[in-house]
Amino acid sequence: MADNTASRNHIHSNPAFDASVMDGGSKFFDDDGRPKRTGNLMTASAHIITAVIGSGVLSLAWAIAQLGWVVGPVVMVMFSLVTYYTSCLLVACYRDPVTGKRNSTYSAAVRNHLGGLKYKVLGIVQRVNLFGITIGYTITACISMVAIQRNSCLHKSGGEKPCPVNSNPYMIAFGITEIILSQIPNFDKLWWLSTVAAVMSFTYSGIGLALGIAKVAESGTMKGTLTGVRIGIHVTQTEKIWRIFQALGDIAFAYSFAIVLIEIEDTVKSPPSEAKTMKKASKISLAVTSVFYILCGCFGYAGFGDLAPGNLLTGKGFGDLAPYWVIDLANAAIVVHLVGAYQVFSQPLYAFVEKKAAQLFPDSHFITKEIQIPIPCFKPYKLNLFRLVWRTLYVTATTVLSMVFPFFNGVVGFLGALGYWPMTIYFPVEMYIAQKKIPKWSTRWLCLQTLSLSVLIIALLAAVGSIAGVIESLKDYKPFKTSS
Repeated sequence: MADNTASRNHIHSNPAFDASVMDGGSKFFDDDGRPKRTGNLMTASAHIITAVIGSGVLSLAWAIAQLGWVVGPVVMVMFSLVTYYTSCLLVACYRDPVTGKRNSTYSAAVRNHLGGLKYKVLGIVQRVNLFGITIGYTITACISMVAIQRNSCLHKSGGEKPCPVNSNPYMIAFGITEIILSQIPNFDKLWWLSTVAAVMSFTYSGIGLALGIAKVAESGTMKGTLTGVRIGIHVTQTEKIWRIFQALGDIAFAYSFAIVLIEIEDTVKSPPSEAKTMKKASKISLAVTSVFYILCGCFGYAGFGDLAPGNLLTGKGFGDLAPYWVIDLANAAIVVHLVGAYQVFSQPLYAFVEKKAAQLFPDSHFITKEIQIPIPCFKPYKLNLFRLVWRTLYVTATTVLSMVFPFFNGVVGFLGALGYWPMTIYFPVEMYIAQKKIPKWSTRWLCLQTLSLSVLIIALLAAVGSIAGVIESLKDYKPFKTSS
């Protein structure tokens, strides 16, 4: 799931703008008073692809291995179709059907369509999900750093040494980096951040796919079975069931991008209508990413079979298929990508807490006062003590939790289960029902609710399977001590 945020340029009040210009738009401004949007089908498709393709692709070979050649690809196609359908429902909620007023964010759409209570529920879901994602990114980045160190050790020793590596120093280093970056104002709005994220995500995803194809070509056969990992050889019957559920969560995580869909729509010009453009963009981007995902997952499974690694680029089975630096390059791209992605997903949490604190304690100098620190050749840095303490504590908390539960597949599966149903299914369905005033118990209402309930059941099973996977991993893991 690469990470993209649409930056916004707001117009300050100006007497030169009269009401007629603000209401109907003009040559230079849209109907909400903002500069004319310039996004189109191609830019929207590119933004969605950037938002979708990310670290979730790394676990797909493992997920296919749990489900097998029959169910695995079918489940991925079904997730793609369901995601496309609910994306169409979501983008239809960008404008109010009566007034034409824009909802420029996901949360604004929920507030205006569903009211205060569900808006508050959404806020809780979003913040819990964002917190979990930053933990997941810390784990993923650390695993890639460990893989680089291990590859270097194996290369120097000629593969004769086991080369165990303690992950804790790398997690601490990642945490320190994020503490420093968290103090940079509007880091998540830097213009080059999305570009870097896109380049990095396609770099490691492309290398992963190429290595999977090379692995199949090396053996000359396609490994794997119709039903996935075989019971009694690599897993017990109970472990097989938990792994199947966890695999569903991993796939859901790979398709979790609804949280930024309306923000992307807010960059699109009209005519044609924003919803029409976004429906086409969603179709194009999901078709591209689904083909890419299926290729990555299937070639990874075909190359490794039952032994497909949980993280395709940190597995040990590529041997001499590629120079070790190629795999290191892919893992370095993951780290660079996730360093920025961590800030993109944590900045909304930072802003929420800091805004609430300022509202509750407006007279506190600790919370509101900014200290000017001169920096040669740059503008003075504005240091806020509350921001320094709060953001440091936040990053420290995510780092410690990552050190306690450094399990890639379990965490990714749980995050997929946690975020996919509410953000991609429940709220889009409920907003669409409210907007179209679909009668309760009508055929259409029943179909939409059946879809929502079905995905909820899948999400709950995925969450249970992921938790079971983490518990199983904890049996052999000693926090802060175990080396991998």
